[in-house]
Amino acid sequence: MHHPGPPRFVATGDEVELAPRDPDPSATYTWRLTRAPVRSTASLGDDPVEHLVPDAPGRYVVRLSAPDGEHDLTVRAFPGDLHSSGGYTSGRSGGRSGGVSGGQSGPGRSGSGEYTQAGDDTGGGGRPRLSLRPAIEGDEAVVRADCSSHPEGSETAADLAVEFLLDDRDDIDKDAVTREGATLRIPLDALPERARIHGVAVGEYGYSVPDAVEFTRTADGVETVASGAGVAARRPYVAPSWAEDSTIYEIYVRTFAGDSDESPFDAIIDRLDYLDSLGVDVIWLTPVLQNDHAPHGYNITDFFEIASDLGTRADYERFVEAAHDRGFKVLFDLVCNHSARTHPYFESAVDNPESEYRDWYAWRSDTEPETYFEWEHIANFDFDHLPVRRHLLDAVAQWAELVDGFRCDMAWAVPNGFWREIHDYCKDRDSEFLLLDETIPYIPDFQAGLFDMHFDSTTYAALRQVGGGSDAEAVLDAIEGRAEIGFPDHASFMLYAENHDETRYIVDYGREAAEAAAGALFTLPGAPLLYAGQEFGQRGRRDDLAWDHADETLQSFVGDLSAVRHDQPALSAEADLVRIPYEVRDGPSDRVVAYARTTEDDAAVVVLNFGSEPTTVGLPIETDETDLVSGDHRGAGGDSDGTAVTVDSVAVFPAGSSDLRQ
Repeated sequence: MHHPGPPRFVATGDEVELAPRDPDPSATYTWRLTRAPVRSTASLGDDPVEHLVPDAPGRYVVRLSAPDGEHDLTVRAFPGDLHSSGGYTSGRSGGRSGGVSGGQSGPGRSGSGEYTQAGDDTGGGGRPRLSLRPAIEGDEAVVRADCSSHPEGSETAADLAVEFLLDDRDDIDKDAVTREGATLRIPLDALPERARIHGVAVGEYGYSVPDAVEFTRTADGVETVASGAGVAARRPYVAPSWAEDSTIYEIYVRTFAGDSDESPFDAIIDRLDYLDSLGVDVIWLTPVLQNDHAPHGYNITDFFEIASDLGTRADYERFVEAAHDRGFKVLFDLVCNHSARTHPYFESAVDNPESEYRDWYAWRSDTEPETYFEWEHIANFDFDHLPVRRHLLDAVAQWAELVDGFRCDMAWAVPNGFWREIHDYCKDRDSEFLLLDETIPYIPDFQAGLFDMHFDSTTYAALRQVGGGSDAEAVLDAIEGRAEIGFPDHASFMLYAENHDETRYIVDYGREAAEAAAGALFTLPGAPLLYAGQEFGQRGRRDDLAWDHADETLQSFVGDLSAVRHDQPALSAEADLVRIPYEVRDGPSDRVVAYARTTEDDAAVVVLNFGSEPTTVGLPIETDETDLVSGDHRGAGGDSDGTAVTVDSVAVFPAGSSDLRQ
């Protein structure tokens, strides 16, 4: 089906990419506006991929004429002063400017190498947040919108309006649908085989990240949240249940074996027992496809073949099968933005202006392609060209069959509409497939049907700042920053302190701080990432892993952290983060942070010490004085109102949930 996908919520001035899905490059596709606000002068051209820029608030309907019929897409445009970008700049590959909702957003880095995150500058609040909750109640399908105002704003949830849009792809009887405030109802006998409902919360200062729910009559094998009367409901924009409670392990494929002569995939298979002992659940390999001279593998020369220096497709499949047999999930590193300049298609395009591949790429000049950061070995694809989309979608289909998710490289540099298509394709074939985006800084709107989980670059930056001497409370500010920038409560994140692009934390900040940073990864809300070698003190970023020189004490410590996180419900994805008062009784107070994680029935207090010496911390509540990580008694004594504990780098103490929820 060539329908261009779900309805879009944008602000005037944002750009909406319009592209047929599952395109046939040889077919004819045309667009026209069939509805627009009276004051709008927006128009569309004659290309198969078009870009609509709403210029007046209201509802737009665009119609795609395709080989399989005509398809309508609704675009709801809000006034420009409700713009959702949060200060990001954006533009499509090829150098044209565009809005966040339709194009892509780029990364920002300060001169110190820390990531920058644009904040709210409205002076009165910021983006509200919304989560849609589906239910089957009697003979009705019901959707309720849970709204939250901006954490620092003057609005309340009662001040927010909710707008629902029915999905244009579904044959829903609109006359049967009733809306009352933040609730929508559809009689079950009016539901088609599939019904998708989208919504946003709208306030004086902005509109929320959209959310969606889906009702189906045939939902076998689909992860559902409600069912009844032969109808099931699910939340397609929520990460699969296995994801955020997982520990993710990144492997830089070509150096993992160390100085062994083993093939890369065999080396990983042989260490699956080791990864299991660390409590690893998910294995992410850096790119495994045929590539140019760069050992990182991100400059791809063939999107359908395993790199010859790594082995064959059969070798890769053998690794995946071995990992699955042991209960691991596998992430495939998906690169869509560019190819290597040594890709045969680019070589043809640059050598011959008449080549059929000339239109595959975006160009700065006759011989120089568009790229980012002046990277000299890659060339950006032009996603306005249907053969590019077809080629990459075919690659997605090939590799999605084998793995459990995609880690999506340079996600900000690929049109949002293309990611939406990949998201829907992957979820339709496996509702528990994971889409993890590398976007720096993170972008709240990527939660709306593009990705399930996001690199938490803000917490990464905070951990680096704390390692360098900033107040340790910054890690809590970073977590709270998720809501402040507009992420809904159901958003999921991957926490990391290092990866193949970053220097080793232990090199920059020392052993004690590295332990505390690891403690943050395993106890704050989010899925922790371990970059291979991090757990045993590897110092080189992309060097051969020094297995023979592993710090076994650190290795054991990380394994204990992982075990505690898996074993304690208070550290699960369902647990809240609660700030608590605490008193640092010796040593620098800004090197220590304490907080609680709580569910209805369980709670734990976490103390992180980024300093070089043990410190005594007074906690305001009674806790068990036995540290769950080390198993040691940490009570310092002499405290009649609460608990005093001594902490080296990380400690986790069981506590009463009711004490922390008062």
